[in-house]
Amino acid sequence: MTRSLEDYLKTVSILAGENGGQARMTDIAARLNVTKPSVFTALKVLEERGLVEHRRYKTVTLTPRGREEAAAILGRYALLNAFFRMVVGVSAANAEKDACLLEHLLSRESLRKIKNLVEGPVKKLAE
Repeated sequence: MTRSLEDYLKTVSILAGENGGQARMTDIAARLNVTKPSVFTALKVLEERGLVEHRRYKTVTLTPRGREEAAAILGRYALLNAFFRMVVGVSAANAEKDACLLEHLLSRESLRKIKNLVEGPVKKLAE
């Protein structure tokens, strides 16, 4: 899946979480700073892949598979955001931006190693 499609799926998940399980095209477009036709095109692809359900002029919902994929994307984002803030020590704004860029690119091995680095400081905080 492309970075762009992952961003759409992640955004649908976030908005659905904020709005009772549903997202609106207008809100997706505003959150991603794109046009409604761009959202429509992306949703069509996501629907063809079985990740969302969308009826024209209606709300968008995630399928069970879509929720699973979105959770994986959000998990990578959260891990990288924590890594940049807690281990690297960058500002929250830069951590957010960098995590959003890298969540699509890193290998499973790199993500696993980063998780090990992040868990160290978290364990220390819990003690």
